[in-house]
Amino acid sequence: MAQGKEGGTARLLRAGAVTSAATFLSRILGMVRDMAIASLLGAGLSADVFFFANRIPNFFRRLFAEGAFSQAFVPVFSKQRREGDAAQLRELLARTVGTLALVVALICALGMVAAPVLTAIFGWGWYQAYLGGGPDAVKFTEASRLLCITFPYLLLVSLTALGSSLLNIYGRFLIPALTPCVLNLTLIGTALAIAPHCDNPNTALAVAMVAGGALQLLFIVPALWRQGLIVRPRLGWRHPGVRRIRELMLPAILGVSAGQVNLIVNTVLASFLATGAISYLYYSDRLLEFPIGMFAVAISTVILPALSRIDARQEAARYRDTLDWGVRLVLLLGLPSMCGMIALREPILRAIFMHGAFTAEHVRCSSLSLLASSVGVCALMMVRVLVQGFAAQQDTRTPVRCSLIAIGANIALNLILILPLGYIGLALSTALAAWVNMLCLLTLLRRRGIYTLSRATVALLLRAAAAAAAMCALLRLISPDLGWWAAQGTLGAALWLGLLILGGALVYFALCLLLGIRPSSLRR
Repeated sequence: MAQGKEGGTARLLRAGAVTSAATFLSRILGMVRDMAIASLLGAGLSADVFFFANRIPNFFRRLFAEGAFSQAFVPVFSKQRREGDAAQLRELLARTVGTLALVVALICALGMVAAPVLTAIFGWGWYQAYLGGGPDAVKFTEASRLLCITFPYLLLVSLTALGSSLLNIYGRFLIPALTPCVLNLTLIGTALAIAPHCDNPNTALAVAMVAGGALQLLFIVPALWRQGLIVRPRLGWRHPGVRRIRELMLPAILGVSAGQVNLIVNTVLASFLATGAISYLYYSDRLLEFPIGMFAVAISTVILPALSRIDARQEAARYRDTLDWGVRLVLLLGLPSMCGMIALREPILRAIFMHGAFTAEHVRCSSLSLLASSVGVCALMMVRVLVQGFAAQQDTRTPVRCSLIAIGANIALNLILILPLGYIGLALSTALAAWVNMLCLLTLLRRRGIYTLSRATVALLLRAAAAAAAMCALLRLISPDLGWWAAQGTLGAALWLGLLILGGALVYFALCLLLGIRPSSLRR
């Protein structure tokens, strides 16, 4: 049994390393994409409108595709696969593909027709300006037009998410992790080579977003073909497996919605603030996605199929150990990520985004949003892992309670903090709401007897927190002020930033070793 556990953990580490490396490449390209868009649009009216039109389809993508669907589909399909009936397995897949495609296509059509309504709901401040003939009226009309263009992306990325979930179930993690690179490359090429020559660069970027979604889907088709997972779609709303996925998916949508709903609430409130608020929040949010995607998404992706298999064998101790492994790893990597972003927030924004239309003042304003948002990095990463502890047991309802509490906390904090802090208060409220969500999940896991933080894990994390805090203080002490960074060339700023990040990482891991944290901690 000990050897089996070690072997299982080794496989998870390898899968996690592969996924993390591929995700790292995707995030690097995502940063290049955002650099190109920032240079093209800056942080003004055009940027606010594009990021708004980009955020709404991505909001639905997070709900219907990547988060809720995988949590509902993976356990059901894994159980059917374990039972060994190939014909029934293909029938379930065909019914799932057909039903998902039809439902999401209808949502896309409705979203395109109702684009002005959605813009009015999520950009209420702009809609009021439109009704009153104010200077921000153009934001409403332009955002409605762009939203109509970008909505079909939801269907394409939903089908891509289904294919990626299938490949993950069969132990193929590299291709799904590389898939976002296709979208990023499409947007980078458009932002650099096509959009600057268009009368309206936003239109070119919106079309590129849909084209990138189609290319993503085509990218995973060969891998699915090699696994024999290409089927003829069939409708199956009443099929037992599809019905079970539906039953799990509805609460899962609510369960994974907390962070996304909080971002949308922030967008609505930011539409009442000065021009640039939505852009500042977007740029800081994009930087948060780097550690979350590289570490938390990678770890949660590889442990969900593993937890589903372990639960099917009813190995409670191994289930707890696997979840604990995910918690340890995500926080050992998340703590230095959070502290590093707090310490180097201005240099990061300067090196990545300060080009073309993106000025030093935009760096300063975005850095304040990033400072507030960074407080929630570890909580957001933990939520990704802890939710899988319920999802693998086909319990998608329990996390809903935590999400609703977190959403309520975010709204209350928004109303309290927006007046004194503006957009910074919106970012801080989302970060604090993430901690509320994480604590709720931990509490319910403990009450259900599924997982409890052990003393050894708590002690390890306290030592890691001390090492990360010391690293943060050192980086903040030796890093020059924003004026110095703004005076550097882009290449020079990037090189200095790279040296600080490398030095910070070495300091953190050296302190971890001095405090008794050994690599063996990740194998137990």
